Amino acid sequence: MNAPVFTRFDAADYLDSEADIAAYLQTVSDDSDGDPAAITHALGTIARARNMSQLARDTGLTREGLRKALSCDGNPTFATVHKVAKALGLRVSFQPLEQVDAPIEAAANAGDTSGAACDEHARDASLQEGKPVP
Repeated sequence: MNAPVFTRFDAADYLDSEADIAAYLQTVSDDSDGDPAAITHALGTIARARNMSQLARDTGLTREGLRKALSCDGNPTFATVHKVAKALGLRVSFQPLEQVDAPIEAAANAGDTSGAACDEHARDASLQEGKPVP
């Protein structure tokens, strides 16, 4: 009887569509609490799924430089992450956290331009983290 043969799991083998890629990046971002290393590694996985050589040409980076930047040990600049995302047909975007929305909206609605709402938010964050409040 033949023994079963197992291969190492590689997410790149399953990233066949734009929807798969978007869902993968969102899951990595959510599960890693936005850890930059996890996100750049995920971009590297997507790059392997697409075509690393073509992506290197599209970003103006060398293939080896791109591979290193998007590895677990890489530390790419934001400019590199932005170039890679754009070349992959993705857009980097930012959304407010639900916890942060209330103080920001309150200051905007009150027309407060003194920065007091920012100070209040900093005090609230310090209290949540168990830090002494100045």
